Amino acid sequence: MALATYALLCFGSLFSIVDPFAALPVFLALVGAQPPEAQRRTALRAAVTLLVLLLTFGLAGTLIFKFFGITLSAFKIAGGIVLFGLGLEMMRAKDSDLRSTEAERTEAETKEDVGVIPLGIPLLSGPGAIATTMVLVGKAEGPAQHAAIFMAIGAVALITFLVLRSAPVVARVLGRTGINLIGRIMGLILAALAMQFILDGIREAFPKIIG
Repeated sequence: MALATYALLCFGSLFSIVDPFAALPVFLALVGAQPPEAQRRTALRAAVTLLVLLLTFGLAGTLIFKFFGITLSAFKIAGGIVLFGLGLEMMRAKDSDLRSTEAERTEAETKEDVGVIPLGIPLLSGPGAIATTMVLVGKAEGPAQHAAIFMAIGAVALITFLVLRSAPVVARVLGRTGINLIGRIMGLILAALAMQFILDGIREAFPKIIG
């Protein structure tokens, strides 16, 4: 796969699964009443948490596979199934428990600092984002493509910070309908990506049966 194609795949995949626009309602519910400076600090902590977690799993992905004896093809199939379910829920404009459960959202309302939990983890960098990162790292060929996935993670984290920092303005411009529309488009992209992961995993697991 060409470097430019792989880089676009990484950015598009990660941006679709992180989907900072879907986090806007939760972000505003938790910190919307706080001063702008406090909202900016929370947005920064959430974005940094996203960056650190995905970079960690991206760097340690191969070691995790070896430690547990998991093949990349098996992880692609399992990750694809998880992402497909999340994509379907996004297309139905539903809050997925894969991102955060109702209990976690309720508990977060009593916390003073929500930037790390639940915004950074698991709302932005939940199981779906982690699985996508590890699959993409497994697909990388050579140092250039490995660098591309880490740059994509950085770009997504930066955009996430900018979106959350401007949450009141973005939410007012888009409205709930606009946010749901973006979520449905991201869900469709994510579902298609998930199916590609599953097909790639099956093809790699059974190369003699599926050419």
